[in-house]
Amino acid sequence: MARYHIETYGCTSNRGESREIERRLRDAGHHRVDGPDEADVAIMNSCTVVEKTERNMLRRAEELADETADLIVTGCMALAQGEEFEDAGIDAEILHWDEVPEAVTNGECPTTTPGTEPVLDGVVGILPIARGCMSDCSYCITKQATGKIDSPPIEENVEKARALVHAGAKEIRITGQDTGVYGWDTGERKLHELLERICAIDGEFRVRVGMANPKGVHGIREELAAVFAENEKLYDFLHAPVQSGSNDVLGDMRRQHQVGEYLEVVETFDEALEYWTLSTDFIVGFPTESDADHEQSMALLRETRPEKLNVTRFSKRPGTDAAEMKGLGGTIKKERSREMSELKMEIVGEAYEAMVGETREDVLVVEEGTGDSVKCRDSAYRQIIVRDADEYDLEPGDFVDLEVTGHNTVYAFGRPL
Repeated sequence: MARYHIETYGCTSNRGESREIERRLRDAGHHRVDGPDEADVAIMNSCTVVEKTERNMLRRAEELADETADLIVTGCMALAQGEEFEDAGIDAEILHWDEVPEAVTNGECPTTTPGTEPVLDGVVGILPIARGCMSDCSYCITKQATGKIDSPPIEENVEKARALVHAGAKEIRITGQDTGVYGWDTGERKLHELLERICAIDGEFRVRVGMANPKGVHGIREELAAVFAENEKLYDFLHAPVQSGSNDVLGDMRRQHQVGEYLEVVETFDEALEYWTLSTDFIVGFPTESDADHEQSMALLRETRPEKLNVTRFSKRPGTDAAEMKGLGGTIKKERSREMSELKMEIVGEAYEAMVGETREDVLVVEEGTGDSVKCRDSAYRQIIVRDADEYDLEPGDFVDLEVTGHNTVYAFGRPL
């Protein structure tokens, strides 16, 4: 779990985005500290209005980079003039605000809410189905807090899901350190059975499955893909973090799976689903990652072309085995991160560009966006923004048919039909 420090500059929109970043970080078990010198990572949500503002942003970013282990810069200046930070020699990761929470996790499993109790946030019901995992990754500190997998019975989770639906949830997010190993502690692999039971609950709602490591998914890949194909309530979305394209590095990370198993999972879902979203994670700059290992990761990214990708530069977590390894230089990690992030934007941009001109039916309005807009999710959990929402009388919880009219690399724009 990471300690973070966040600073926000500029308009109300930036402040709203920072609040969302913090909410997601807290949900993942991270906690805020008072200053950058106490933090594992500092986050600066930047503004760019006039030249003086830009100079102030660069000066503050330089200070933060000197005071903390890792710096993430997001916000207007980061996205419009990200090269300014590099030209100034500031070692920072430039990200869209929506990518910040995943980057902070350093590839670690999320930490579920205390007591693994469900939470209703607007029309989104968050359902932790278990606590703990079956992995022992060399870089992850979360395991120290959560321990081995502890899976409640299927019926107990179904009742929690039913309560969320009755309370008004239109989207149920299945969460856990590793949803793919749900039931392993009882000697059975049950995730596909649980999802089928939840989808059988009366009501109009959608279900999103949270992070599932490739090893857990691999053993039930055919059963799981079949459940996705048969249930319209399930978003056709799978988050399976591969972390590296090198089997040698995966071994040093103690990730349990190999590249071939990850590829078999992807192939199985490709065969079962015509339109779906593959989400994965890569850690770049792991201490034992060579140039050849990095190239294998780049090749795997080109081969599988995930529509959502989290790229994280490795950073040491206290008390982990990887923290004792001799690390790579910051410049190497930065260059590899930049190379992969550029390829990521190309791949994700192509996926959203291909949606333009198409129609998406029964798209769920999930939450309010910035200004007079709403954020929606289609059947593959791809994000579509509808502007001028008041004009169409749209609000969270509504289902709507949309024509995709444009895109902005990591999300699309839509117009109600």
